[in-house]
Amino acid sequence: MGGLAQMDEIKAHVAHERDSEVEGWDGIVSWRTLLSADRTPTAGFTVGTAEIKAGSSVEGALHHHTHHEFYYFTSGNGSVYLDGVEEAVEPGAIVFVPGTMPHFVRNTGTETLCFLYAFATDEFAEVEYVFP
Repeated sequence: MGGLAQMDEIKAHVAHERDSEVEGWDGIVSWRTLLSADRTPTAGFTVGTAEIKAGSSVEGALHHHTHHEFYYFTSGNGSVYLDGVEEAVEPGAIVFVPGTMPHFVRNTGTETLCFLYAFATDEFAEVEYVFP
C-alpha cells in the first residue's frame, strides 16, 4: 500500500492546517489533506479538513468509493446525503459513511460549513472516486 515502504518510516507527526495546500472543486468545496502517507510519515488513515461555501452543495458530485469515511462537523449548518436519505448536520455531528455508499454534503446555512474528514487508508491517492 501507498507511500511508505517500511514500517520504520512511520513516525509521530503533527500537521498544521495552515501549512497544507488548498485543493478544491469549482470554487464550491475546498480541502486540505493533513495526513496522508504520500505526504507525511503516517499510515492507516488519510485525514483532512474541508469547507463548503454558504448556499453551496456538492450534490452534482454525488459519489462513492470503496474506503470507509467519516466527517466531523466543526462549524456551519448543512446536510449529508447518504444513499437516498438526507440528514441535518451541525457543529459536533459526526457521520460514518460505509465504503461504496453514495453520498454528498450540502451547506444549508449562511456561513461556511467546515468539517474534518478521514478515510481508512494510508493515502489520499488510494481513494478512487466513482461518480454515478
